[in-house]
Amino acid sequence: MPSIRAVAFFAAIIIAAMAGGCGATLPQTASITNDASGVGAAYPSIGSEQPEGVPKPFGETSGPATTGREVIANPTVADIMAPSPLPEMSWGNANAPVTIVQYASLTCPHCRNFHLTVYPEFKRRFIDTGKVRYILREFPIGKTSGNATIALRCTPPDKYMDLYGKFMEQQASWVSLEVRLDAIYAIARQVGMTRPQFDACLQNQGMIENLKWVKDRGRKLGIVGTPNFFIGTKLIKKELTIAEIADYVQQAEQHGGTPTAAASP
Repeated sequence: MPSIRAVAFFAAIIIAAMAGGCGATLPQTASITNDASGVGAAYPSIGSEQPEGVPKPFGETSGPATTGREVIANPTVADIMAPSPLPEMSWGNANAPVTIVQYASLTCPHCRNFHLTVYPEFKRRFIDTGKVRYILREFPIGKTSGNATIALRCTPPDKYMDLYGKFMEQQASWVSLEVRLDAIYAIARQVGMTRPQFDACLQNQGMIENLKWVKDRGRKLGIVGTPNFFIGTKLIKKELTIAEIADYVQQAEQHGGTPTAAASP
């Protein structure tokens, strides 16, 4: 008979998916672009339906592109690597022969599984050895993910991956159908963020607008759920295994690497 702890964790993962986790099967809500009406509320958030009074700056569940956001049919390297108002969060050799771009949502169970079970070996075999430059881009789905993403971007760059990992590892403790800012802050404080810093971060309109841009770019590139990956100009809409990554990297190396590696600033 499963333990209470195991049942609770499984329930939390189901809630994560319901609250805006991963895929295009989730119900569509207001878009990033059109979701600015709630920015003036007490705290910002990102996307799924919530009671009045919960702010809604820039998120939505996954789904088809909406009016005013045209999807690029065949995105080029220039489209994928267009300069962002926020620094790219990347790891590995900037001149690596292969560049892999991942889009992730902090509430996504598949993103969590990738980070915990695939990323360590991916990092050891491909990033640390200089074979791959890895870029992680935010694609928050739902308000809970949105608030956590704002906090993630407010942390110093050298603590970004540490906090990202803590959000993933402890997903069951803070993901729920309603935004729980105290639970999100409980994760952020683990990397040294104070509550005044956290509260100010969630009111940072410049950060919110920049994150809207990052997510809008993803939607224009055809991202409709998470995790999604670009290897060169190839879009892969699924969670990758280490064997699949190895195969894609080998194919890219045989063709002279991915052009995005040289195109990034």
